[in-house]
Amino acid sequence: MEIKTARRGPQGKESSVFDRLGAGRGGHLNNSSNKICKFWLGGRCLKNPCRFAHSETPDVATIHRPRQTPYYPHSSNALVSNTWQRAPRISQNVQEKVVNHKSSENVPGKSESDLEDINKKLPESVSESSSECSVVENDSNLENVVKEKPLEHVPKKTTEMVCEFWVQGTCVYGDQCPYLHSWFHGDKFKRLAELQGHNKAVNGIALPLRCNKLCSGSSDGTIRLWDCHTGQCANVINLGGEVGSVCSEGPWLFVGLPNVVKVWNTESGAEYSLDGPVGQVNALESVNDLLFAGVEDGVILAWKGTCESNLTFQLAATLKGHTHGITSLVVGGGNRLYSGSKDHTIRVWDHENWQCIMTLNGHDDVVKSLMCWDKYLLSGSLDCKIKVWASTEDGSLEVIYTHSEEQGILALSGMTDPDVKPILCCSCSDKSVHLYELPTFTERGRLFAKQEVQTLQIGPGGLFFTGDQTGLLTVYTWLAD
Repeated sequence: MEIKTARRGPQGKESSVFDRLGAGRGGHLNNSSNKICKFWLGGRCLKNPCRFAHSETPDVATIHRPRQTPYYPHSSNALVSNTWQRAPRISQNVQEKVVNHKSSENVPGKSESDLEDINKKLPESVSESSSECSVVENDSNLENVVKEKPLEHVPKKTTEMVCEFWVQGTCVYGDQCPYLHSWFHGDKFKRLAELQGHNKAVNGIALPLRCNKLCSGSSDGTIRLWDCHTGQCANVINLGGEVGSVCSEGPWLFVGLPNVVKVWNTESGAEYSLDGPVGQVNALESVNDLLFAGVEDGVILAWKGTCESNLTFQLAATLKGHTHGITSLVVGGGNRLYSGSKDHTIRVWDHENWQCIMTLNGHDDVVKSLMCWDKYLLSGSLDCKIKVWASTEDGSLEVIYTHSEEQGILALSGMTDPDVKPILCCSCSDKSVHLYELPTFTERGRLFAKQEVQTLQIGPGGLFFTGDQTGLLTVYTWLAD
């Protein structure tokens, strides 16, 4: 669209819109700041001359784009059926079925046709002999001279990216900003509280049974106990070493540290130290009277609790097989323990005879998280894949489905929504957590954070928690219908 005329000069002379832009002869701008007047963008600037440029309107998406790559990329996968189907067996080896789907990124941008429309709205260069600009005949209509909508080319609001200017409190576009002004999107859940206290990454969250405290462990070397009713920090335990993992079983709280596992009974106050690990304990898992610890040297230690005169923990087994550090442990049915490692493999152990049953080779990078759901094993890796494993007739495991993300997988956790539908929480290295409905991997929502979310934990009554690398612990809750 051609912009015509603007206002009269102070001497009664008619001045074109280019004079108002600060242009000299020939229509060239004298403004050296190269900054666009935000009031002019909104059609509200009354200054003449204005010290900011009234020139080409930059693409709003460009103003908000501090990076060349999307701030929060979009997952491109969705199942085409309502259930996972087993891949046809080709040989006795583990076979993999990968469902490919067309990628559809929803990153705000401009097509060539969009740019053509924008260019039509911008003033063309005017030479000294140009006389195409018309003049306002009636001063009373000056405020209605330019009736363009400067933000009508703003892309449709995307739920894939949080506005970084909003995070900093400096976004001037409000509801017209094409990016998300919220830390989550989705329905049937809400952000309940933020628990601030840790100054480094949260690496573990636990809720001991019959305890009204939420426990969190951090790389800052502390355990914090949070009052579940007020959200206030009730106690801080300084352990003097990085907390790599936290878990609980009944009233027992287990904390993984360098070269040791600390144990507390939250009811009696009893405290124990389990020696034996060599290096940082990055994974803990407990079931019944067994405690498993995955260590940086690739070894898994197993203790068994005994109640003779006093409760004690006896080292029951040392499981060796992984060539690099353990990153994840989970206990499944049939006396099975699953371990993920930096060596890109998953090992399956029988925790009755302490033998390795099989090794699963399906990932191309560190296996960061494991989760058992129904009769399936789900594994997430830095190779950007979530793999679904199922048992075969001969008792081995094979991949029956692979879900791809655009960023590495950091953590997995499972829960149910108010309609008792299974929900998978998947934290990715793009600082977001996807909520997927299983088994279709239909996206139900997304959580965002300032830094990567390393820890996910499910609580009672529809609560779920995230812990990120800034040390922030965030509480969410499902909403009943």
